[in-house]
Amino acid sequence: MPPEIKRKTEKAATVYLEMRGFKIIEKNWSRAKSKIHIIAQKDQLMHFIEIKYQDSSSSQSIETITESKLKQMHLASYVWLGESKWSGEYMFSTIELTGPSFTVVAFNENVT
Repeated sequence: MPPEIKRKTEKAATVYLEMRGFKIIEKNWSRAKSKIHIIAQKDQLMHFIEIKYQDSSSSQSIETITESKLKQMHLASYVWLGESKWSGEYMFSTIELTGPSFTVVAFNENVT
């Protein structure tokens, strides 16, 4: 994904989450072989969020998170949890955006 598109999708996702009461903890957190697009907290629950973007607003649905990506997110979350000393509950989520206006079409919580 081109850097400008990536920046706009991250901004749109951040605004969407903040408007729904999420506190953004980290954006583009990464370590060796570990990356999480957004780490956000709402109430006492931490969300590890993958951003999905489709550049056209076609009628096709956006692909769900792959098993490989989910495994990578689990690994990354364990690293983050260890570093941050977070001992509360957490879940994996996706936020899906589409089109030139970066419209959020879905926020899927607790993907497994």
